[in-house]
Amino acid sequence: MTRHLPALPLLLATTALAQAPAFRQTDFPPEEFQARWAKIYDRIGDKAVLVMQGVSKTPGFAFPRQTNEFYYLSGIETPHTYLFLDGRTRQATLFMPARDARLEANEGKVLSAADAPEIRLLTGADHVLPNSDMKDEWLGKPGATPATIYTLLSPAEGNSESRGELRAANIAIANDPWDGRTSRELHFANLLRTRFPQADVRDITPILDELRSIKSPREIALIRRASEIAGQGMLAAIRSSKSGVFEYELDAAARYVFLVNGARLEGYRSITASGTTNIANGHYFRNTSRLDDGQMVLMDFAPDYHYYTSDIGRMWPVSGKFSPEQRELLQVVLDYRNNILKRIKPGLTVRQIMDETKTEMTAQFATRKFSKPEYEQAARLLIERGGGVFSHPVGLTVHDDGTYTQGPLKVGQVFSIDPAIRVPSENLYLRYEDVVVVTEKGYENFTDFLPTELNDLEALVKSGNGMVQRFPAAPAPKR
Repeated sequence: MTRHLPALPLLLATTALAQAPAFRQTDFPPEEFQARWAKIYDRIGDKAVLVMQGVSKTPGFAFPRQTNEFYYLSGIETPHTYLFLDGRTRQATLFMPARDARLEANEGKVLSAADAPEIRLLTGADHVLPNSDMKDEWLGKPGATPATIYTLLSPAEGNSESRGELRAANIAIANDPWDGRTSRELHFANLLRTRFPQADVRDITPILDELRSIKSPREIALIRRASEIAGQGMLAAIRSSKSGVFEYELDAAARYVFLVNGARLEGYRSITASGTTNIANGHYFRNTSRLDDGQMVLMDFAPDYHYYTSDIGRMWPVSGKFSPEQRELLQVVLDYRNNILKRIKPGLTVRQIMDETKTEMTAQFATRKFSKPEYEQAARLLIERGGGVFSHPVGLTVHDDGTYTQGPLKVGQVFSIDPAIRVPSENLYLRYEDVVVVTEKGYENFTDFLPTELNDLEALVKSGNGMVQRFPAAPAPKR
């Protein structure tokens, strides 16, 4: 009898889990996924199917997170799930793993094939089956394989990941003579080609990018909330700034705000740079330097909030007072930003907006005095080329997929406005960054509440109402 006692805790935990609901997302109703599936059916046609592979099990104790592409199409976070969209029948099937009672006893209940009725209600899927049913005939009866199988050939994005960086990492792995692995997506595509040689395997990425380029009202609400949290985190960092504080302390202040407002992860690693050298490295990430009077701080940081993020940036003086040179250059960037923002509306192209802004600011420069010729040269280069002002889409990832620069702007497009000015002779780099959505009447700046005027930024630093606090190190043990 006693030899069976160790199994009792697992039995009790399993019984409790059977009664407890599994975690599931609540941001998107089934109608939203069904609408996305309908657009995919229309684009792939009635002789093709889409097979989407979800994330694999987390190897360790990192926070589990589904890939952006799979979450966008299903809202399901369970690892080793597959989505099958059949263009021939216009029906959706989710293939899911069986329940793992031992895992759930430690981590809590997750959705599995055993929850088929609930998952159909949650997602709108027509069928929910065990992924063990994905045998050679799962695409159709023998001899009835679809002419075309779509799948994801671009790298699947996880937390703090964007496609460009993932591609670079995959290339580095493939070119490593002592590694050489193919990506998970390419491996899956090769399996499809091997097992269904008569089918044409194609990339679903361009179709997904087209869909993701226009955000739905629910997506916009999540990006707005991520931006609000990001902005509040930055306010906490600005208030905590003073000589002697370290970059990582400002990072901690912002991160604390993220966590207490419901964000479990970061949208991307923190850029918290102080001093000319650190700031000039656009994606500086070490965050280990000390802040000193006379320096500026550049922070660019946002949370991953329910799978969506933002991308905002501000610069401020450590002492609470910009130097004349800092103020001169940053004011140019701010003026350019404001002139760009006021012109954003649907129907205009990026080029039109930049050209109109250039005309207005060129006229202003006729009466504007610069302290140095190289400052005037940098300012004129900014309005000529834009300094990266129309930067990149923002959404499920900070460098989101899709485009908004190929044609007139459309309602629902979300992107960052990130003008930057460089003075190479002094290694200076200054910028502002905000995230906006195109609306029917113009645009909404999600972080419009953040201070932008130079006097307001100075006043916020001087308020000193920060949250950074150091604890003394424990004394070293006596020997």
